[in-house]
Amino acid sequence: MTAKKIWNRVFPVLRNKFVLTTLFFGVWIGLFDQNNLLDRMVAMKRLKQLQEEKAYYKAKIEADQQRMHELMSDKDDLEKFARETYLMKKDNEDVFVVIEVE
Repeated sequence: MTAKKIWNRVFPVLRNKFVLTTLFFGVWIGLFDQNNLLDRMVAMKRLKQLQEEKAYYKAKIEADQQRMHELMSDKDDLEKFARETYLMKKDNEDVFVVIEVE
């Protein structure tokens, strides 16, 4: 079929008022509406990102709670944590910080 034959078969269908109305509303909802496709795709991407952040922070909170429970239950563990994290020391000792260079 040539382009002219295809155009002659499609053109009368496109002139139908019901097809035109359906196409108009489809374009309007897809592109210009308050909840258009672009906005929905951006919102879905943001939702996925927020769900990943939520899962990350839930895992982090759980790990921190476990660590806090360990620190509160064992005095030696608490002392080790304070020494390593905050470089705390006893009065009669020296602390040396060793930094490894790769």
